[in-house]
Amino acid sequence: MSKLTPDFEEKAINTVRFLSADAVQKANSGHPGLPMGAAVLAYVIWTRFLKHHPANPAWPDRDRFILSGGHGSMLLYSLLHLTGYDLPLEELRNFRQWGSRTPGHPEYGLTPGVETTTGPLGQGFANGVGMAIAEAHLAAEFNRPGFEIINHYVYAIVTDGDLMEGVASEAASLAGHLRLGKLIYLYDDNRISIDGSTDLAFTEDRARRFEAYGWQVIRNVDGLSIREVEAAIRKARKDPRPSLIICRTHIGYGLPTRQDTAKAHGEPPGEDELRGAKQKLGWPLEPDFYIPEDVLQFFRLALKNGQRAERKWQRLFKSYQQAYPTLATELKRRLAGELPDGWDQNLPEFSADPKGLATRAASGKVINALAERLPELIGGSADLTPSNNTWINGSPSFQADNRLGRNIHFGVREHGMGAVVNGMTLHGGVIPYCGTFLVFSDYMRPAVRISALSHIPSIWVYTHDSIGLGEDGPTHQPVEHLAALRAIPNLVVIRPADANEVREAWIAAIRNRHQPTAFALTRQAVPVFDRTTFAPADGLHRGAYVLADLGGAKPQIILMASGSEVALIVEAGYNLAAEGYNVRLVSFPSWELFEQQDQSYRDEVLPPSIKRRLAVEAGVAQGWHRYVGDQGRILSIERFGASAPYKRIYEEFGLTSTNILKEARNLLGVSNP
Repeated sequence: MSKLTPDFEEKAINTVRFLSADAVQKANSGHPGLPMGAAVLAYVIWTRFLKHHPANPAWPDRDRFILSGGHGSMLLYSLLHLTGYDLPLEELRNFRQWGSRTPGHPEYGLTPGVETTTGPLGQGFANGVGMAIAEAHLAAEFNRPGFEIINHYVYAIVTDGDLMEGVASEAASLAGHLRLGKLIYLYDDNRISIDGSTDLAFTEDRARRFEAYGWQVIRNVDGLSIREVEAAIRKARKDPRPSLIICRTHIGYGLPTRQDTAKAHGEPPGEDELRGAKQKLGWPLEPDFYIPEDVLQFFRLALKNGQRAERKWQRLFKSYQQAYPTLATELKRRLAGELPDGWDQNLPEFSADPKGLATRAASGKVINALAERLPELIGGSADLTPSNNTWINGSPSFQADNRLGRNIHFGVREHGMGAVVNGMTLHGGVIPYCGTFLVFSDYMRPAVRISALSHIPSIWVYTHDSIGLGEDGPTHQPVEHLAALRAIPNLVVIRPADANEVREAWIAAIRNRHQPTAFALTRQAVPVFDRTTFAPADGLHRGAYVLADLGGAKPQIILMASGSEVALIVEAGYNLAAEGYNVRLVSFPSWELFEQQDQSYRDEVLPPSIKRRLAVEAGVAQGWHRYVGDQGRILSIERFGASAPYKRIYEEFGLTSTNILKEARNLLGVSNP
């Protein structure tokens, strides 16, 4: 292998540049500007600092690298291939093609070495904050003098677009408050966005903004200078605050006419422009995807170095096991994502109570019972802790001076909160959750969508789930939000009917390690059903279940509902049965879980022969038609709510047992008195 001379390092950096540019050109699609402009930043991180093992991408104590500007994905794919991850050159040649492991933006779980899905700007930035929180919490819990078992950094390359997004501002503010010193972000300050110069819309003093957040800011770093970038990172590693290193770069570096222009951002360079860049930087014109052998050998040292680092860690962990066997066993379990035996046993059983309990309150009781059995459970709320019932009793809050806390004050930062929780989940070793009002799920929807797309098992606790929150009025009353969440593929939405269904909902969420789960919980009290009369609450795990068949053996009508409206169909059902009709009552907490069941079970709950069906839910009807069929009806809300005591609002909107009874009679062809 060649000596590490300036010329050799420039050759290695140009290898990254032109692997990326060749892939974009071959695909005739993509973003060459970031990889060509930020190659030095990535090179310094990956060859001077990043602790990783390409042969074991899941090594728990690895550093995390995030390319928050996911549009520059070829920069990451080039580095993954060069350093020896399971990403053959053929995958780079198939960039952005059907079935490849090199999609247009990095996707967690698809490409080895990709730590998180990026592309929607700001998400990666905020994910990194969550990873740093998880690292700090685990280090405080498990490290002992002489045994820094958990000790790694989060590095990221962030862009103008990332810093413009509100989610990054929210996460940056939180990170500064928490003094997350293992967070080191290199800002690719190329001063170009898609529309043109950042002077068009982004003229604030970014450095002073981040200093106000509580970050160390390192200014005026030449993004083409290995020495300056390296010195800045070394300085960042010594500071207890998160660090933003502002690196002056040149988008599309080397492109003869497109460097430092918007055209370098998201268009293939074209054959002539790419040829000109290769000539300008002294790169062979042929073949494309050229990798000098000595450069490949140099980058592949990551395999040997990574193996050495992991073995050193394994030796340390072996000594740790001998010194602290109980801690070591627990940490090993948590890092493996395994649940302890009996974690779901003896959780709260709620006695029948017609006055009942708000499902948000039941959730709080279940969280605290689970917290005793699952020390990895950690979470918080967007400044709504008493309302969301998300506090773990007996534990302090996670703060800069107390990393052991299991309660996180996210502040009024719903979007940042969601992306931070995703990052914590991706890190591993913790099971995070977060809460806010259901109406504000819109504020964090992009993070929820990413969790579903990436199969991140984050847990979203949404309370105040309907017009039932009452006097706060339509600004806070979700109407379309259940339908909007149910529209997200791979997201499990659960709206429990009573306290015991809440317990089962939490069990379902903790068990589900390949999907995110969203709860929709009531503000108002709802009856706790007598499970000696009604079916057991564990029917929730199948999405919908027969709560009871009233009257004769063959139902003439099916009444179905979710959440707080289940109590209404129960009351109406008994009245209908008293009139001599056979009624099936179906609790329907989760469409997604129901759709996972085989057809025979679904037909058992909703027999195709029974056409008279009425669904009741305090939200828009969208989607319920698949379950009521063309002869059924839906009692729903198709307008925004109102400000009044919740019982009055339910009456005005027709969500009463009396009106349900009336609609049921109409379906049965019976005249109402």
